[in-house]
Amino acid sequence: MEDNQPNINNEIKPASDTLLVLNIHNNRIEMVKGIDKEGNLQKVPPEERKKNDQLIRVDKHGDVFSNFFSNFYRQLKNPTHFNFFKVSEYDAVDTAKDLQNYVDQASPEEKEKLKEYEILPKDNNPLKNQKTMENNTENQEYRFQPEQIDWKTMEKFGLTQEKLEKMNAMDPLLRGYKTNTLIPITINLGAAVSKMDVRLSLQEGDTGDIGIKLHSIRREPNLNLKFLGHEFSEEDKKNLMESGNMGRVVDLVNPKTDEIIPSIISRDRLTNELVAYRAEYMKIPDEIKGIKLDEHQKQTLLEGKPLYLEGMTSTKGTSFDATVQFNADKRYVEFIFDNNQKQQQSQSQKESNQPSQNQNKNSEPPRVFRDKELDDKQYEKFKAGETVYVSGLTDSKGKEYQGYITFNKETAKTDFSFTNPNKLREKAQPSESHKTQTAVNTDSKTNEATKNIKEPLQSKQQEPANKQQQEQQKKPARSRGRKM
Repeated sequence: MEDNQPNINNEIKPASDTLLVLNIHNNRIEMVKGIDKEGNLQKVPPEERKKNDQLIRVDKHGDVFSNFFSNFYRQLKNPTHFNFFKVSEYDAVDTAKDLQNYVDQASPEEKEKLKEYEILPKDNNPLKNQKTMENNTENQEYRFQPEQIDWKTMEKFGLTQEKLEKMNAMDPLLRGYKTNTLIPITINLGAAVSKMDVRLSLQEGDTGDIGIKLHSIRREPNLNLKFLGHEFSEEDKKNLMESGNMGRVVDLVNPKTDEIIPSIISRDRLTNELVAYRAEYMKIPDEIKGIKLDEHQKQTLLEGKPLYLEGMTSTKGTSFDATVQFNADKRYVEFIFDNNQKQQQSQSQKESNQPSQNQNKNSEPPRVFRDKELDDKQYEKFKAGETVYVSGLTDSKGKEYQGYITFNKETAKTDFSFTNPNKLREKAQPSESHKTQTAVNTDSKTNEATKNIKEPLQSKQQEPANKQQQEQQKKPARSRGRKM
C-alpha cells in the first residue's frame, strides 16, 4: 500500500515561466523579483543571483500569464523604461547571460529586431507600437460580450442591439469604452416621457453583473467643488475649459477604499463630465506621426503636460505642427490645435510678408498620397500641377477606391476628387454650337453664314433657321456709308 503513495519529496514540479527585463537606459539584462510598494521594479543581476532568491514564477498557460502580466505591468511606476521577456525558469540565468552578450554587441537595427520577442500586456494601449494618433481600438480585446448586456434595461431606453450596431456604438461598448458619439435615448416614466442625448458605457459591478451607465450632458462642469478630494486651482480650471485636459498628475482619493491614486483629469467635451484616469495606466507611443519621442518628451506626456511637436506628417503626406497631450477621457494621446496660435502665426506671416515654415516644407509635392506611392510618370505630372489618376487607394474599412489628385501650389496642399476636375471644367466651357451664338449676340462679331440676319441668333444657331432668314441672308447687306 505504501508503494502506491506518491513521494512528495521526489515529486517533479511543473515548469513555470519567469521574466527577464532590459533596462533601456543602461542596456542591462536582469531577472525580475517583483514590485515594491512604490511601484519600483525589484530585480537582480543573473551573476549575483543566489539559490534562495525568489524570482517571479508564473503558470505557463496563456490566459493565466496574460492576466498576470497585465496587472503586473499596470503596477509599474515607469513601465516605458523597461522591455520584458518571458523565459523558462530553468533556463533563466543562461538566457539572461546570452541576451546580455547579444545586447552588448548588437547594432541599433539588431536591437530594434529584439522587440519582436518582447512581451506586452494584454490590455496594452491602442497607440503602443503604432504611428497613428487615432483611438484605434481594433487591436484591443473585447472586455464584454453582447449576451452580458442587460437588454431589457436597454429596451427601456429605446435601444436594441441592432440599433446600437447601426450607430457603430457596440464596438467601443464591448471594448470597455464610452460610445464615441452621443446616443439619443427615451426614458418612459409613465406619466412623462423624457428624451435626451447621452454617452453610454458598460461597467462591471462588485457582484460581477454588467451595468449600463448613462453619461448625460451638463451645461458646464462644476469646478468649484472638490473632485475626488482634489480642489481645482485657477490654472486647473482654465486648462480644463480651454484644452479639456488639466495638465498635471494629482492625488485623488477612492471614495470606497480611501486609497490615494495619482491620476490625471480631463473634461469630456461632449458631456462636460469630469473624468479621472490612473497615471500608472498611461501608455505613451514611441512615435507620433513620424516623430520619434525621446525620453524627456515621453516623461512630459506621462506627467499630463502638453507637448508641442513640429514637422509631423499627416495621412495625406503633408507636414504640420500641433500640441499633443494625454486625455483621460479618451485614454490616449490626442492632438490639440490652438486657434489663437494659428491666427498669431498667420498675422506674423502677413506682417513679415514671408512664407511660413510649413509652406516651405510643403512646397515640394509629396510622393505618397494616402499610403499610395506615385510612380515616376505620375509624380512628374503631379509635380507640374497636372491632374493625376490614382487607383488602389484604401478607405478606413479596407475597401479600395480611386480618384484624381492635383497639387495646389498656392496652398501647398493636395486636392482630391472622385471625378476628373478637368472634365468638369470642359463641361463648363461653351460647346462649338454655342460659340457662334455667343460671338454674334454678345461679342458683336460676325459669322459669314448669318451676317445678314437681323434677329438675334438662337441657342446653337449657326445658319438661317427659316425662309425669312434665308431671304435676308441672300440680300446683300446695305452700305452704311455716307453720301458725298
